[in-house]
Amino acid sequence: MQHQHHATASNGQQNGSTQAEGAEGDGAQAQNGVSEEECVSPKLNTVQQDMVRLIGQHLVELGLRKSADLLMSESGCRLDHPAAARFRHCVMEGEWAKADAALNELRTMLDDTNSLKEMRFLLLEQKYLELLEGGQAMEALTCLRSQVTPLQHNMERVHQLSSLMFMSNPEDLRTAARWSGKGKESRKQLMDRLQHFLPPSIMLPPHRLETLILQAVEQQKTQCAYHNSYTDSQVLGSGGSLLTDHSCPRNAFPGTTIQVLSDHCDEVWIARFSPDGFKLATGSKDSTVIIWEVDPETLTVTRRFTLDGHSYGVVYLAWSPDSTKLIVCLQEEAAELMVWDTERGEQICKVSNSPDDSLTCAAWHKDSRRFVCGGMRGQFYQCDLNGQILDSWEGVRVQCLAIQNDGKTVLASDTHHRIRGYHFDEVQDHNIIQEDHSIMSFTLDLTGNYALLNVANQGVHLWDLRNRTLVRKFRGLTQGHYTIHSCFGGEYQNFIASGSEDNKVYIWHHKRELPVVTLSGHTRTVNCVTWNPVYPSMIASVSDDATVRIWGPAPQYRGNSSTRTQNGTSSASNDPQSVG
Repeated sequence: MQHQHHATASNGQQNGSTQAEGAEGDGAQAQNGVSEEECVSPKLNTVQQDMVRLIGQHLVELGLRKSADLLMSESGCRLDHPAAARFRHCVMEGEWAKADAALNELRTMLDDTNSLKEMRFLLLEQKYLELLEGGQAMEALTCLRSQVTPLQHNMERVHQLSSLMFMSNPEDLRTAARWSGKGKESRKQLMDRLQHFLPPSIMLPPHRLETLILQAVEQQKTQCAYHNSYTDSQVLGSGGSLLTDHSCPRNAFPGTTIQVLSDHCDEVWIARFSPDGFKLATGSKDSTVIIWEVDPETLTVTRRFTLDGHSYGVVYLAWSPDSTKLIVCLQEEAAELMVWDTERGEQICKVSNSPDDSLTCAAWHKDSRRFVCGGMRGQFYQCDLNGQILDSWEGVRVQCLAIQNDGKTVLASDTHHRIRGYHFDEVQDHNIIQEDHSIMSFTLDLTGNYALLNVANQGVHLWDLRNRTLVRKFRGLTQGHYTIHSCFGGEYQNFIASGSEDNKVYIWHHKRELPVVTLSGHTRTVNCVTWNPVYPSMIASVSDDATVRIWGPAPQYRGNSSTRTQNGTSSASNDPQSVG
Protein backbone atom coordinates (compact mmCIF):
# COMPACT_ATOMS: atom_id res chain seq x y z
CA MET A 1 0.00 0.00 0.00
CA GLN A 2 2.91 2.38 0.67
CA HIS A 3 4.15 1.88 -2.89
CA GLN A 4 0.70 2.72 -4.31
CA HIS A 5 0.34 5.75 -2.04
CA HIS A 6 3.52 7.34 -3.35
CA ALA A 7 2.66 6.47 -6.94
CA THR A 8 -0.46 8.55 -6.41
CA ALA A 9 1.57 11.48 -5.19
CA SER A 10 3.94 11.25 -8.13
CA ASN A 11 1.08 11.02 -10.61
CA GLY A 12 -0.55 14.02 -9.00
CA GLN A 13 2.64 16.02 -9.47
CA GLN A 14 2.85 15.06 -13.15
CA ASN A 15 -0.74 16.11 -13.72
CA GLY A 16 -0.32 19.71 -12.67
CA SER A 17 -0.28 19.65 -8.87
CA THR A 18 1.43 22.59 -7.16
CA GLN A 19 5.09 22.70 -6.32
CA ALA A 20 4.24 22.51 -2.64
CA GLU A 21 2.21 19.38 -3.21
CA GLY A 22 5.06 17.92 -5.25
CA ALA A 23 7.55 18.72 -2.53
CA GLU A 24 5.29 17.14 0.06
CA GLY A 25 5.06 14.00 -2.06
CA ASP A 26 8.84 13.93 -2.55
CA GLY A 27 9.35 14.32 1.15
CA ALA A 28 7.02 11.41 1.86
CA GLN A 29 8.87 9.30 -0.70
CA ALA A 30 12.24 10.14 0.75
CA GLN A 31 10.99 9.46 4.26
CA ASN A 32 9.86 5.97 3.26
CA GLY A 33 12.89 5.20 1.15
CA VAL A 34 11.08 5.08 -2.21
CA SER A 35 12.74 6.75 -5.18
CA GLU A 36 10.78 8.70 -7.81
CA GLU A 37 11.64 6.09 -10.44
CA GLU A 38 9.79 3.45 -8.41
CA CYS A 39 6.56 5.48 -8.39
CA VAL A 40 4.95 3.98 -11.46
CA SER A 41 1.71 2.09 -11.95
CA PRO A 42 2.17 -1.51 -10.79
CA LYS A 43 2.16 -4.28 -13.35
CA LEU A 44 -0.98 -6.26 -12.60
CA ASN A 45 -1.87 -9.67 -13.91
CA THR A 46 -5.36 -10.43 -15.23
CA VAL A 47 -6.78 -11.56 -11.89
CA GLN A 48 -5.40 -8.50 -10.12
CA GLN A 49 -6.86 -6.22 -12.79
CA ASP A 50 -10.23 -7.89 -12.37
CA MET A 51 -10.06 -7.35 -8.60
CA VAL A 52 -9.22 -3.68 -9.04
CA ARG A 53 -12.15 -3.27 -11.44
CA LEU A 54 -14.51 -4.99 -9.01
CA ILE A 55 -13.38 -2.74 -6.16
CA GLY A 56 -13.77 0.30 -8.38
CA GLN A 57 -17.28 -0.71 -9.38
CA HIS A 58 -18.23 -1.23 -5.73
CA LEU A 59 -16.87 2.20 -4.81
CA VAL A 60 -19.01 3.76 -7.55
CA GLU A 61 -22.09 1.88 -6.30
CA LEU A 62 -21.39 3.29 -2.84
CA GLY A 63 -21.24 6.81 -4.29
CA LEU A 64 -17.46 7.11 -3.90
CA ARG A 65 -16.80 8.15 -7.49
CA LYS A 66 -13.65 10.19 -6.75
CA SER A 67 -12.07 7.26 -4.91
CA ALA A 68 -12.93 4.96 -7.81
CA ASP A 69 -11.41 7.41 -10.35
CA LEU A 70 -8.24 7.65 -8.30
CA LEU A 71 -8.00 3.86 -8.04
CA MET A 72 -8.41 3.45 -11.79
CA SER A 73 -5.83 6.19 -12.50
CA GLU A 74 -3.27 4.80 -10.10
CA SER A 75 -3.67 1.18 -11.17
CA GLY A 76 -3.77 1.90 -14.88
CA CYS A 77 -6.98 -0.12 -15.16
CA ARG A 78 -10.24 0.81 -16.84
CA LEU A 79 -13.59 0.27 -15.13
CA ASP A 80 -15.57 -0.10 -18.35
CA HIS A 81 -14.77 0.20 -22.05
CA PRO A 82 -15.18 3.87 -23.10
CA ALA A 83 -17.95 2.99 -25.56
CA ALA A 84 -19.74 1.01 -22.84
CA ALA A 85 -19.36 3.90 -20.41
CA ARG A 86 -20.87 6.29 -22.98
CA PHE A 87 -23.69 3.84 -23.60
CA ARG A 88 -24.50 3.64 -19.89
CA HIS A 89 -24.41 7.44 -19.54
CA CYS A 90 -26.78 7.96 -22.47
CA VAL A 91 -29.24 5.35 -21.16
CA MET A 92 -29.29 6.82 -17.66
CA GLU A 93 -29.78 10.33 -19.08
CA GLY A 94 -32.52 9.24 -21.49
CA GLU A 95 -30.55 10.36 -24.54
CA TRP A 96 -31.93 7.67 -26.80
CA ALA A 97 -30.41 8.73 -30.14
CA LYS A 98 -26.96 8.92 -28.57
CA ALA A 99 -27.55 5.61 -26.79
CA ASP A 100 -28.33 3.99 -30.13
CA ALA A 101 -25.16 5.43 -31.62
CA ALA A 102 -23.09 4.13 -28.70
CA LEU A 103 -24.74 0.74 -29.15
CA ASN A 104 -23.54 0.66 -32.76
CA GLU A 105 -20.00 1.18 -31.50
CA LEU A 106 -20.40 -1.89 -29.26
CA ARG A 107 -21.87 -4.21 -31.88
CA THR A 108 -18.51 -5.77 -32.83
CA MET A 109 -17.78 -6.50 -29.17
CA LEU A 110 -20.96 -8.49 -28.49
CA ASP A 111 -20.60 -12.22 -27.93
CA ASP A 112 -23.77 -12.76 -29.94
CA THR A 113 -24.47 -10.25 -32.71
CA ASN A 114 -28.12 -11.40 -32.76
CA SER A 115 -28.57 -9.75 -29.38
CA LEU A 116 -28.14 -6.32 -30.97
CA LYS A 117 -31.77 -6.32 -32.12
CA GLU A 118 -33.01 -7.23 -28.64
CA MET A 119 -30.95 -4.47 -27.05
CA ARG A 120 -32.23 -1.90 -29.56
CA PHE A 121 -35.79 -3.08 -28.92
CA LEU A 122 -35.39 -2.59 -25.17
CA LEU A 123 -34.05 0.94 -25.70
CA LEU A 124 -36.93 1.92 -27.94
CA GLU A 125 -39.47 0.34 -25.61
CA GLN A 126 -38.24 2.57 -22.78
CA LYS A 127 -38.28 5.61 -25.06
CA TYR A 128 -41.83 4.86 -26.20
CA LEU A 129 -43.13 4.38 -22.65
CA GLU A 130 -41.52 7.57 -21.40
CA LEU A 131 -43.07 9.54 -24.27
CA LEU A 132 -46.49 8.09 -23.50
CA GLU A 133 -46.23 8.83 -19.79
CA GLY A 134 -45.17 12.38 -20.61
CA GLY A 135 -48.29 12.95 -22.68
CA GLN A 136 -46.42 13.06 -26.00
CA ALA A 137 -48.76 10.71 -27.81
CA MET A 138 -47.83 11.71 -31.37
CA GLU A 139 -44.11 11.34 -30.72
CA ALA A 140 -44.78 7.97 -29.07
CA LEU A 141 -46.82 6.85 -32.09
CA THR A 142 -44.01 7.88 -34.43
CA CYS A 143 -41.51 5.94 -32.34
CA LEU A 144 -43.72 2.86 -32.41
CA ARG A 145 -44.40 2.98 -36.17
CA SER A 146 -41.05 4.09 -37.54
CA GLN A 147 -38.59 2.59 -35.06
CA VAL A 148 -40.06 -0.24 -32.96
CA THR A 149 -42.26 -2.04 -35.52
CA PRO A 150 -39.66 -2.12 -38.35
CA LEU A 151 -37.36 -4.16 -36.11
CA GLN A 152 -39.82 -7.07 -36.51
CA HIS A 153 -38.81 -8.29 -33.07
CA ASN A 154 -40.99 -9.58 -30.22
CA MET A 155 -44.19 -8.72 -32.06
CA GLU A 156 -46.35 -9.96 -29.20
CA ARG A 157 -44.85 -7.25 -27.01
CA VAL A 158 -45.23 -4.70 -29.84
CA HIS A 159 -48.97 -5.41 -29.90
CA GLN A 160 -49.11 -4.93 -26.12
CA LEU A 161 -47.28 -1.62 -26.43
CA SER A 162 -49.63 -0.40 -29.14
CA SER A 163 -52.64 -1.07 -26.89
CA LEU A 164 -51.23 1.37 -24.35
CA MET A 165 -51.80 4.31 -26.70
CA PHE A 166 -55.35 4.71 -25.44
CA MET A 167 -54.45 4.99 -21.75
CA SER A 168 -54.60 8.54 -20.47
CA ASN A 169 -53.97 7.72 -16.81
CA PRO A 170 -50.20 7.34 -16.11
CA GLU A 171 -50.83 4.95 -13.25
CA ASP A 172 -52.89 2.66 -15.47
CA LEU A 173 -50.14 2.85 -18.08
CA ARG A 174 -47.45 1.78 -15.63
CA THR A 175 -49.57 -1.08 -14.34
CA ALA A 176 -50.49 -2.37 -17.78
CA ALA A 177 -46.92 -2.09 -19.06
CA ARG A 178 -45.47 -3.67 -15.89
CA TRP A 179 -43.15 -0.68 -15.74
CA SER A 180 -42.09 1.55 -12.84
CA GLY A 181 -42.31 4.83 -14.78
CA LYS A 182 -39.90 7.38 -16.18
CA GLY A 183 -36.91 8.04 -14.00
CA LYS A 184 -33.67 6.72 -12.59
CA GLU A 185 -35.14 3.48 -11.26
CA SER A 186 -36.67 2.23 -14.52
CA ARG A 187 -33.58 3.24 -16.48
CA LYS A 188 -31.38 1.41 -14.01
CA GLN A 189 -33.57 -1.69 -14.47
CA LEU A 190 -33.24 -1.26 -18.22
CA MET A 191 -29.45 -0.96 -17.92
CA ASP A 192 -29.31 -4.14 -15.85
CA ARG A 193 -31.19 -6.00 -18.59
CA LEU A 194 -28.99 -4.55 -21.34
CA GLN A 195 -25.85 -5.41 -19.43
CA HIS A 196 -26.57 -9.13 -19.68
CA PHE A 197 -25.79 -8.89 -23.40
CA LEU A 198 -22.41 -7.24 -22.87
CA PRO A 199 -19.29 -9.32 -22.13
CA PRO A 200 -17.84 -8.60 -18.66
CA SER A 201 -14.57 -7.48 -20.24
CA ILE A 202 -16.52 -4.56 -21.72
CA MET A 203 -18.85 -3.78 -18.83
CA LEU A 204 -18.92 -5.43 -15.42
CA PRO A 205 -22.14 -7.14 -14.35
CA PRO A 206 -23.95 -5.07 -11.71
CA HIS A 207 -22.96 -5.58 -8.05
CA ARG A 208 -20.36 -8.16 -9.07
CA LEU A 209 -18.16 -7.87 -5.96
CA GLU A 210 -21.14 -8.15 -3.63
CA THR A 211 -22.42 -11.14 -5.61
CA LEU A 212 -19.08 -12.94 -5.30
CA ILE A 213 -18.88 -12.25 -1.57
CA LEU A 214 -22.41 -13.48 -0.94
CA GLN A 215 -21.67 -16.61 -2.95
CA ALA A 216 -18.62 -17.23 -0.78
CA VAL A 217 -20.65 -16.73 2.40
CA GLU A 218 -23.36 -19.10 1.13
CA GLN A 219 -20.71 -21.69 0.41
CA GLN A 220 -19.38 -21.30 3.96
CA LYS A 221 -22.90 -21.78 5.29
CA THR A 222 -23.23 -25.07 3.45
CA GLN A 223 -20.00 -26.19 5.11
CA CYS A 224 -21.16 -25.05 8.56
CA ALA A 225 -22.29 -28.07 10.55
CA TYR A 226 -24.68 -26.04 12.75
CA HIS A 227 -26.12 -23.37 10.46
CA ASN A 228 -29.81 -23.39 11.33
CA SER A 229 -31.19 -19.86 11.36
CA TYR A 230 -32.18 -17.09 8.97
CA THR A 231 -31.04 -13.88 10.64
CA ASP A 232 -29.35 -10.74 9.38
CA SER A 233 -26.57 -11.16 11.92
CA GLN A 234 -25.52 -14.40 10.29
CA VAL A 235 -25.82 -13.44 6.64
CA LEU A 236 -22.22 -12.27 6.45
CA GLY A 237 -19.56 -14.12 8.39
CA SER A 238 -19.71 -14.54 12.17
CA GLY A 239 -21.84 -11.88 13.78
CA GLY A 240 -22.38 -10.13 10.46
CA SER A 241 -18.70 -9.50 9.70
CA LEU A 242 -16.77 -10.34 6.56
CA LEU A 243 -13.52 -10.30 8.51
CA THR A 244 -14.01 -13.85 9.76
CA ASP A 245 -15.37 -17.02 8.18
CA HIS A 246 -18.97 -17.95 8.84
CA SER A 247 -19.32 -20.22 11.85
CA CYS A 248 -22.41 -20.93 13.97
CA PRO A 249 -21.75 -21.76 17.63
CA ARG A 250 -22.54 -25.31 18.69
CA ASN A 251 -24.67 -24.11 21.62
CA ALA A 252 -26.99 -22.21 19.26
CA PHE A 253 -28.03 -25.53 17.71
CA PRO A 254 -30.95 -27.43 19.32
CA GLY A 255 -29.10 -29.90 21.53
CA THR A 256 -30.06 -28.91 25.08
CA THR A 257 -32.99 -30.47 26.94
CA ILE A 258 -35.55 -27.75 27.70
CA GLN A 259 -38.41 -29.93 28.97
CA VAL A 260 -39.00 -33.54 29.98
CA LEU A 261 -42.73 -34.29 29.84
CA SER A 262 -44.09 -37.34 31.67
CA ASP A 263 -47.82 -36.89 31.06
CA HIS A 264 -48.19 -40.19 29.20
CA CYS A 265 -48.34 -43.30 31.35
CA ASP A 266 -46.84 -45.76 28.85
CA GLU A 267 -44.48 -45.87 25.87
CA VAL A 268 -44.76 -42.86 23.54
CA TRP A 269 -44.63 -44.00 19.91
CA ILE A 270 -45.27 -40.99 17.71
CA ALA A 271 -45.01 -37.15 17.75
CA ARG A 272 -45.76 -34.50 15.17
CA PHE A 273 -45.57 -30.69 15.14
CA SER A 274 -48.42 -28.98 13.31
CA PRO A 275 -47.54 -27.26 10.00
CA ASP A 276 -48.08 -23.82 11.58
CA GLY A 277 -45.58 -24.70 14.32
CA PHE A 278 -47.95 -23.77 17.18
CA LYS A 279 -48.99 -27.24 18.29
CA LEU A 280 -47.37 -30.58 19.08
CA ALA A 281 -49.26 -33.88 19.14
CA THR A 282 -47.92 -36.97 20.89
CA GLY A 283 -49.43 -40.45 20.75
CA SER A 284 -48.84 -43.27 23.19
CA LYS A 285 -49.34 -46.95 23.87
CA ASP A 286 -51.68 -45.73 26.64
CA SER A 287 -54.25 -45.02 23.86
CA THR A 288 -54.19 -41.23 24.32
CA VAL A 289 -53.08 -38.32 22.21
CA ILE A 290 -51.96 -35.12 23.92
CA ILE A 291 -52.12 -31.79 22.10
CA TRP A 292 -49.53 -29.33 23.36
CA GLU A 293 -49.35 -25.58 22.75
CA VAL A 294 -45.96 -24.24 21.66
CA ASP A 295 -44.49 -21.06 23.17
CA PRO A 296 -42.13 -19.72 20.45
CA GLU A 297 -40.26 -17.45 22.86
CA THR A 298 -39.30 -20.04 25.45
CA LEU A 299 -39.45 -23.04 23.05
CA THR A 300 -41.57 -24.89 25.60
CA VAL A 301 -44.94 -26.61 25.36
CA THR A 302 -48.01 -26.59 27.60
CA ARG A 303 -50.64 -29.31 27.68
CA ARG A 304 -53.95 -28.25 26.14
CA PHE A 305 -56.08 -31.28 25.19
CA THR A 306 -56.01 -34.99 25.88
CA LEU A 307 -57.76 -36.93 23.13
CA ASP A 308 -58.84 -40.30 24.49
CA GLY A 309 -61.45 -42.97 23.83
CA HIS A 310 -59.16 -44.91 21.45
CA SER A 311 -59.36 -48.68 21.67
CA TYR A 312 -55.63 -49.38 21.15
CA GLY A 313 -52.27 -47.66 21.31
CA VAL A 314 -51.59 -44.74 18.96
CA VAL A 315 -49.00 -45.60 16.29
CA TYR A 316 -49.34 -42.74 13.79
CA LEU A 317 -50.45 -39.10 13.64
CA ALA A 318 -51.08 -36.88 10.60
CA TRP A 319 -51.80 -33.16 10.80
CA SER A 320 -53.96 -31.54 8.14
CA PRO A 321 -52.16 -28.86 6.08
CA ASP A 322 -54.31 -26.15 7.72
CA SER A 323 -53.22 -27.34 11.22
CA THR A 324 -56.79 -27.70 12.47
CA LYS A 325 -57.34 -31.46 12.18
CA LEU A 326 -55.46 -34.58 13.23
CA ILE A 327 -55.73 -38.18 12.04
CA VAL A 328 -55.08 -40.73 14.76
CA CYS A 329 -54.07 -44.25 13.65
CA LEU A 330 -54.04 -47.14 16.08
CA GLN A 331 -52.30 -50.48 16.40
CA GLU A 332 -52.85 -53.16 13.76
CA GLU A 333 -55.49 -54.89 15.88
CA ALA A 334 -57.78 -51.85 15.60
CA ALA A 335 -60.15 -51.73 12.63
CA GLU A 336 -60.62 -47.95 12.69
CA LEU A 337 -59.00 -44.56 12.72
CA MET A 338 -60.23 -41.22 14.10
CA VAL A 339 -60.11 -37.66 12.80
CA TRP A 340 -60.09 -34.93 15.45
CA ASP A 341 -60.75 -31.19 15.46
CA THR A 342 -57.72 -29.90 17.37
CA GLU A 343 -59.20 -26.43 17.87
CA ARG A 344 -62.10 -27.73 19.95
CA GLY A 345 -60.86 -31.18 20.93
CA GLU A 346 -63.83 -32.89 19.26
CA GLN A 347 -63.96 -35.98 17.09
CA ILE A 348 -64.91 -35.18 13.48
CA CYS A 349 -65.34 -38.67 12.10
CA LYS A 350 -64.28 -42.30 12.33
CA VAL A 351 -63.27 -44.54 9.43
CA SER A 352 -64.40 -48.11 10.08
CA ASN A 353 -65.21 -50.24 7.06
CA SER A 354 -64.75 -53.81 8.29
CA PRO A 355 -63.75 -55.59 11.53
CA ASP A 356 -60.87 -57.11 9.57
CA ASP A 357 -59.41 -53.75 8.52
CA SER A 358 -56.09 -52.41 9.68
CA LEU A 359 -55.53 -48.64 9.24
CA THR A 360 -52.12 -47.87 10.71
CA CYS A 361 -51.01 -44.90 8.60
CA ALA A 362 -52.53 -41.92 6.77
CA ALA A 363 -51.75 -38.78 4.76
CA TRP A 364 -53.72 -35.63 3.90
CA HIS A 365 -54.51 -34.02 0.58
CA LYS A 366 -53.71 -30.31 0.29
CA ASP A 367 -57.36 -29.27 0.71
CA SER A 368 -57.44 -30.65 4.30
CA ARG A 369 -60.77 -32.28 3.40
CA ARG A 370 -59.66 -35.62 1.98
CA PHE A 371 -57.05 -38.12 3.07
CA VAL A 372 -55.70 -41.58 2.31
CA CYS A 373 -55.16 -44.36 4.82
CA GLY A 374 -54.01 -47.97 4.83
CA GLY A 375 -52.52 -50.83 6.73
CA MET A 376 -50.64 -54.12 6.64
CA ARG A 377 -53.75 -56.26 6.04
CA GLY A 378 -54.28 -54.92 2.52
CA GLN A 379 -56.59 -51.94 3.09
CA PHE A 380 -55.83 -48.78 1.07
CA TYR A 381 -58.59 -46.15 1.08
CA GLN A 382 -59.24 -42.55 0.04
CA CYS A 383 -61.73 -40.89 2.42
CA ASP A 384 -63.52 -37.64 3.24
CA LEU A 385 -64.30 -35.87 6.51
CA ASN A 386 -67.56 -37.75 6.85
CA GLY A 387 -65.60 -40.94 7.21
CA GLN A 388 -66.83 -42.13 3.83
CA ILE A 389 -64.55 -44.23 1.63
CA LEU A 390 -64.37 -42.50 -1.77
CA ASP A 391 -61.95 -44.91 -3.48
CA SER A 392 -60.08 -48.06 -2.57
CA TRP A 393 -57.10 -49.98 -3.92
CA GLU A 394 -57.12 -53.71 -3.44
CA GLY A 395 -54.27 -55.90 -2.33
CA VAL A 396 -51.70 -53.33 -1.19
CA ARG A 397 -50.18 -54.02 2.23
CA VAL A 398 -49.29 -50.48 3.28
CA GLN A 399 -46.57 -49.67 5.81
CA CYS A 400 -46.45 -45.87 5.43
CA LEU A 401 -48.06 -43.15 3.27
CA ALA A 402 -47.38 -39.69 1.86
CA ILE A 403 -48.89 -37.50 -0.88
CA GLN A 404 -46.74 -35.76 -3.48
CA ASN A 405 -46.96 -32.01 -4.07
CA ASP A 406 -48.81 -32.58 -7.34
CA GLY A 407 -51.83 -33.50 -5.21
CA LYS A 408 -52.41 -36.67 -7.21
CA THR A 409 -49.61 -39.13 -6.55
CA VAL A 410 -49.96 -41.15 -3.35
CA LEU A 411 -46.72 -42.76 -2.22
CA ALA A 412 -46.99 -46.00 -0.26
CA SER A 413 -44.32 -48.27 1.15
CA ASP A 414 -45.32 -51.94 1.15
CA THR A 415 -44.21 -55.38 2.29
CA HIS A 416 -42.07 -55.84 -0.83
CA HIS A 417 -39.45 -53.31 0.40
CA ARG A 418 -40.52 -50.68 -2.11
CA ILE A 419 -42.28 -47.36 -2.46
CA ARG A 420 -44.77 -47.11 -5.28
CA GLY A 421 -46.80 -44.20 -6.65
CA TYR A 422 -50.58 -44.57 -6.94
CA HIS A 423 -53.07 -42.41 -8.85
CA PHE A 424 -56.57 -43.08 -7.51
CA ASP A 425 -58.27 -41.01 -10.23
CA GLU A 426 -56.53 -42.80 -13.11
CA VAL A 427 -56.12 -46.17 -11.39
CA GLN A 428 -52.42 -46.26 -12.24
CA ASP A 429 -49.40 -47.22 -10.18
CA HIS A 430 -45.65 -47.33 -10.76
CA ASN A 431 -42.52 -48.29 -8.89
CA ILE A 432 -40.31 -45.51 -7.47
CA ILE A 433 -37.94 -46.96 -4.86
CA GLN A 434 -36.73 -50.49 -4.24
CA GLU A 435 -34.84 -51.34 -1.06
CA ASP A 436 -33.31 -54.66 0.03
CA HIS A 437 -34.92 -54.58 3.48
CA SER A 438 -38.25 -53.53 5.00
CA ILE A 439 -39.11 -49.83 4.85
CA MET A 440 -40.38 -49.23 8.38
CA SER A 441 -41.36 -45.60 7.77
CA PHE A 442 -40.65 -42.70 5.40
CA THR A 443 -41.30 -38.99 5.04
CA LEU A 444 -40.95 -36.35 2.30
CA ASP A 445 -39.23 -32.99 2.38
CA LEU A 446 -41.20 -29.82 1.63
CA THR A 447 -40.29 -29.89 -2.06
CA GLY A 448 -41.48 -33.46 -2.46
CA ASN A 449 -38.24 -34.24 -4.28
CA TYR A 450 -36.57 -36.20 -1.50
CA ALA A 451 -37.70 -39.07 0.71
CA LEU A 452 -36.20 -40.11 4.03
CA LEU A 453 -36.52 -43.82 4.79
CA ASN A 454 -35.98 -45.78 8.00
CA VAL A 455 -34.95 -49.21 6.74
CA ALA A 456 -34.87 -52.31 8.95
CA ASN A 457 -31.33 -53.35 9.97
CA GLN A 458 -29.95 -50.55 7.77
CA GLY A 459 -30.76 -47.17 9.27
CA VAL A 460 -31.75 -43.93 7.55
CA HIS A 461 -31.53 -43.59 3.76
CA LEU A 462 -32.03 -40.41 1.70
CA TRP A 463 -33.52 -40.90 -1.79
CA ASP A 464 -33.88 -38.52 -4.73
CA LEU A 465 -37.39 -39.24 -6.04
CA ARG A 466 -36.92 -37.39 -9.33
CA ASN A 467 -33.91 -39.44 -10.37
CA ARG A 468 -34.92 -42.47 -8.28
CA THR A 469 -31.44 -42.74 -6.83
CA LEU A 470 -30.09 -43.36 -3.34
CA VAL A 471 -28.32 -40.16 -2.28
CA ARG A 472 -26.89 -41.08 1.11
CA LYS A 473 -26.90 -43.63 3.92
CA PHE A 474 -26.59 -42.00 7.32
CA ARG A 475 -24.41 -43.78 9.82
CA GLY A 476 -24.35 -44.04 13.61
CA LEU A 477 -27.83 -45.02 14.75
CA THR A 478 -29.10 -48.47 15.72
CA GLN A 479 -32.10 -49.60 13.66
CA GLY A 480 -33.48 -53.12 13.95
CA HIS A 481 -37.09 -54.11 13.24
CA TYR A 482 -38.76 -51.51 15.44
CA THR A 483 -40.66 -48.73 13.68
CA ILE A 484 -38.69 -45.51 14.09
CA HIS A 485 -39.73 -42.24 12.49
CA SER A 486 -37.13 -39.74 11.24
CA CYS A 487 -37.64 -36.23 9.86
CA PHE A 488 -36.21 -33.38 7.85
CA GLY A 489 -35.59 -30.19 9.80
CA GLY A 490 -33.88 -26.86 10.20
CA GLU A 491 -34.49 -23.54 8.47
CA TYR A 492 -33.83 -24.92 5.01
CA GLN A 493 -34.45 -28.58 5.91
CA ASN A 494 -30.69 -29.08 5.75
CA PHE A 495 -30.77 -31.52 8.65
CA ILE A 496 -31.96 -35.06 9.24
CA ALA A 497 -33.01 -36.31 12.69
CA SER A 498 -33.90 -39.81 13.82
CA GLY A 499 -34.46 -41.83 16.95
CA SER A 500 -32.51 -44.98 17.62
CA GLU A 501 -32.70 -48.25 19.53
CA ASP A 502 -29.65 -47.20 21.56
CA ASN A 503 -31.80 -44.56 23.34
CA LYS A 504 -30.32 -41.56 21.51
CA VAL A 505 -31.34 -38.91 19.00
CA TYR A 506 -29.07 -38.57 15.99
CA ILE A 507 -28.86 -35.45 13.83
CA TRP A 508 -27.02 -35.25 10.52
CA HIS A 509 -26.36 -32.50 8.04
CA HIS A 510 -27.97 -33.73 4.83
CA LYS A 511 -24.60 -33.67 3.04
CA ARG A 512 -22.74 -35.66 5.70
CA GLU A 513 -22.95 -39.35 6.53
CA LEU A 514 -21.78 -39.02 10.13
CA PRO A 515 -23.94 -37.27 12.74
CA VAL A 516 -23.13 -33.68 13.68
CA VAL A 517 -24.97 -34.01 16.99
CA THR A 518 -25.95 -36.96 19.20
CA LEU A 519 -28.48 -36.22 21.94
CA SER A 520 -28.61 -38.31 25.10
CA GLY A 521 -31.26 -38.28 27.80
CA HIS A 522 -33.84 -40.93 27.00
CA THR A 523 -33.42 -44.26 28.80
CA ARG A 524 -35.13 -46.53 26.25
CA THR A 525 -35.62 -46.68 22.46
CA VAL A 526 -36.36 -43.30 20.85
CA ASN A 527 -39.31 -44.00 18.53
CA CYS A 528 -39.80 -40.67 16.79
CA VAL A 529 -38.18 -37.27 16.33
CA THR A 530 -40.08 -34.29 14.96
CA TRP A 531 -38.65 -30.86 14.08
CA ASN A 532 -40.75 -27.72 14.39
CA PRO A 533 -41.32 -26.50 10.78
CA VAL A 534 -41.68 -22.84 11.78
CA TYR A 535 -39.32 -22.52 14.76
CA PRO A 536 -36.24 -24.46 13.62
CA SER A 537 -34.54 -24.27 17.00
CA MET A 538 -37.13 -26.62 18.49
CA ILE A 539 -37.11 -30.44 18.33
CA ALA A 540 -39.27 -33.02 20.11
CA SER A 541 -38.45 -36.69 20.66
CA VAL A 542 -40.52 -39.49 22.20
CA SER A 543 -39.45 -42.78 23.69
CA ASP A 544 -40.40 -46.11 25.20
CA ASP A 545 -39.37 -44.51 28.51
CA ALA A 546 -42.84 -42.82 28.42
CA THR A 547 -41.39 -39.31 28.12
CA VAL A 548 -41.47 -36.50 25.61
CA ARG A 549 -38.31 -34.40 25.43
CA ILE A 550 -38.17 -30.88 24.02
CA TRP A 551 -34.74 -29.85 22.73
CA GLY A 552 -33.49 -26.37 21.92
CA PRO A 553 -30.40 -24.13 21.97
CA ALA A 554 -28.52 -23.18 25.14
CA PRO A 555 -30.38 -20.55 27.22
CA GLN A 556 -28.44 -17.58 25.87
CA TYR A 557 -29.63 -18.36 22.32
CA ARG A 558 -33.35 -18.62 23.10
CA GLY A 559 -36.13 -16.08 23.07
CA ASN A 560 -35.00 -13.99 20.09
CA SER A 561 -35.49 -13.86 16.33
CA SER A 562 -32.86 -16.55 15.78
CA THR A 563 -35.43 -19.12 16.93
CA ARG A 564 -38.02 -18.05 14.35
CA THR A 565 -38.58 -18.26 10.67
CA GLN A 566 -40.26 -15.39 8.86
CA ASN A 567 -43.64 -17.06 9.51
CA GLY A 568 -43.30 -17.39 13.27
CA THR A 569 -44.74 -14.38 15.01
CA SER A 570 -46.67 -15.17 18.17
CA SER A 571 -47.81 -17.92 20.47
CA ALA A 572 -51.34 -19.00 21.31
CA SER A 573 -53.27 -19.56 24.53
CA ASN A 574 -52.06 -22.27 26.90
CA ASP A 575 -55.23 -23.28 28.76
CA PRO A 576 -55.08 -27.06 29.36
CA GLN A 577 -58.28 -29.03 28.94
CA SER A 578 -59.12 -32.73 29.03
CA VAL A 579 -61.31 -33.99 26.23
CA GLY A 580 -63.04 -37.36 26.19
